[in-house]
Amino acid sequence: MNDLRAVLELVTPAIQRSSAALWQPMGLRERYSRYLAEMHAVLRASVPLMVMAGAQTTNPVLRDYFAEHVEEELGHDDWLLDDVAAVGLDPDAVRASPPSALAARLVGPQYYWIQHYDPVALLGYLAVLEANAPSALLPALLFERTGLPARAFRTLRHHAEVDGGHSDAVFAILEQLDPPPSHRFAIRTSALHTASALIALFDSLSRPTGKDQHDDRS
Repeated sequence: MNDLRAVLELVTPAIQRSSAALWQPMGLRERYSRYLAEMHAVLRASVPLMVMAGAQTTNPVLRDYFAEHVEEELGHDDWLLDDVAAVGLDPDAVRASPPSALAARLVGPQYYWIQHYDPVALLGYLAVLEANAPSALLPALLFERTGLPARAFRTLRHHAEVDGGHSDAVFAILEQLDPPPSHRFAIRTSALHTASALIALFDSLSRPTGKDQHDDRS
C-alpha cells in the first residue's frame, strides 16, 4: 500500500526528532521513569484494541491477523510494570493512575474508528508504532546513561528486536486485503493522527521538570 508508505516516510523524520530529544542525557533517569508510566497507559490498550477490532471485523483475513497479533502482545503491559518496579516506582500506583490526556489522545480515536467505522483503521495506528520501534542500540545506551539495572529495559529491548518485523506484517496484510479507497483513507487518517499524537507525547516527556534539573545521574 504505497500511500501508507508515503505517509510513514513523511512523518517518520519528525517522530525520530522527538524521540532523539527524549533520550538526551540531561534528566534522563527521571524522564525514563515517566516514559515507562506513559507507555504502560498506551501499551495496556494494545490487546483490548485488537480484541475489539477482531470481534468487529467481518473480514476473516483481518480477524486472523488481529488474533495472531494479540498472542504476540499478551502480557507486555505486565512486563512494563516489572520495568516500572526496576526504576523504583510503585507498579500498583502506575496501574491505578488515570492515563494522561496525551496517552488518551494517542489511543482513544482507535476505539472510535473500530466501533463506528471499520476495524481496518487500526492498521494505520499499528503501522506507525511499529515502523518507529526503538533502535536495537537504545537499551544499552540508556543502561549506560542512567545507571538503572538491565531489567529496567526488558520491554524496550523486546520491542527494539521484534517490531520491525511487525511493521512488515502490516504491509503484508494490506497487500492481501487490497482495501477500497474509503478504507485506505481511514488507514492514512489513523496513521497521521497516531504520528501527531505520538510526537506530542514524546515532546511533553522531553520538557524538563524541576527534578530533571537536579538529576545528577544523567
